[in-house]
Amino acid sequence: MTTLSAGNIAQRSLRQCLCNMAELLYRQGHVLETVSSPHRGLDRRALNALAQTEHDWSSHQRTLERSEAATFNAQRRFVLTDLGRELLFEMFGEGAADIA
Repeated sequence: MTTLSAGNIAQRSLRQCLCNMAELLYRQGHVLETVSSPHRGLDRRALNALAQTEHDWSSHQRTLERSEAATFNAQRRFVLTDLGRELLFEMFGEGAADIA
């Protein structure tokens, strides 16, 4: 029997958020590499478009930022951090979101 701890619940919630984020990105024509590559990312225009068309996007973005699984890179684009990439690759496999 596994004991549920705050850390386990938070990680499960974060994984669910990453899974939902991947689906929303796909529906809008993006690929996982868009956010998994530290040098790519989503610019403000893309984030605004996602927020307007995908009602859950803003809450997922906030969750990812608060958990430090995502941030803005030097070019002010939304990308996953090492933590976010590690969880993403664990869930989908590194080949699903190769960093070029």
